[in-house]
Amino acid sequence: MTVKDLARDLGMSVSTVSRAFYPDAVIASETRRTVLKRAEEIGYRANPFAKSLVTKKTQIVGMVVSDLANPYYPEVMTNLTGLLQGHGMNTMLVAPGRPEEIDPAVDLLLTYQPDLVIILATNFKSSAREKCEAAGAPCIFFNRLSADGLGFGVTCDNIEGGRKAADFLIDSGHTKLAYVSAFPGASTNVERGKGFCDRAVERGLSPPRIFEAGTFSYTDGYKAWRQVSEGEAPDGVFCANDIVAIGFIEGIQENLGLKVPDDVSVVGYDDIAMAGWPSHRLTTVAQPTREMMETTVELARELAGHHNHSDHEPRIVRIPPGPMVERQTTMRRSKQ
Repeated sequence: MTVKDLARDLGMSVSTVSRAFYPDAVIASETRRTVLKRAEEIGYRANPFAKSLVTKKTQIVGMVVSDLANPYYPEVMTNLTGLLQGHGMNTMLVAPGRPEEIDPAVDLLLTYQPDLVIILATNFKSSAREKCEAAGAPCIFFNRLSADGLGFGVTCDNIEGGRKAADFLIDSGHTKLAYVSAFPGASTNVERGKGFCDRAVERGLSPPRIFEAGTFSYTDGYKAWRQVSEGEAPDGVFCANDIVAIGFIEGIQENLGLKVPDDVSVVGYDDIAMAGWPSHRLTTVAQPTREMMETTVELARELAGHHNHSDHEPRIVRIPPGPMVERQTTMRRSKQ
């Protein structure tokens, strides 16, 4: 069954029938419903490969992610995929587990000729980005910026988020602050730590202690307890993200006997679903994730709809952080 057969069956032109299968195409809603209903009845399915030969577009969005251990990204991938599919774009996931696997993964992805590539949580090399762009697939970095500062990016204003965490702890009466850092080269980590530490100093406190966790993971957050024992314990701690904060809390409670929040208040970043579980009830800085995803999809539609991507100047979109979500891992010491 071809599109010509379907058009003949409906008594419509091939171009009219074809437009019904493109969510963004201009066509009367009643006509679209008629075409799609009849197509389902007779078992017609649009052939994306045939379409790509005509349009020079595959409607494939490559998605590169290596940090699947961080619950934030599976949540984002699920919702972002749904939003893209709502606009007729389908995702192809590649998940390189180690840095040396990134280039082969990108090479594999490019054989499917994606219209563009979205980068989530991976140390994507500048050479890999350049390879994608040379193949006609511009890159959008989500919640992380390119190491060379080039390309397109959609991210939370992480510096402002770090400042918000510092103000929250200081306004709650905490005076001995610390930051649990993760993935030293990641823009998210660098900016959150800078905003937090700079704001603490601006507010008249000593520079916060820095505990290097290593990665955005529960395991490395847990291990950071060893560094806490090497000096005076802080009374307020901001962690690079929620999963690090959850690991850190369990590490200091089990190994140092510190109670959260009685001895130490702990703040995370992201507001993943797990943060609200009764077993964690983590105070955190909420990411504007929905707005970030919608902005990414709009940018993806804009880039995928043009054959000449050089017409678009690379840009970074920074979205203000969401609210502080106060739960049970912090307390207001100034009111005791």
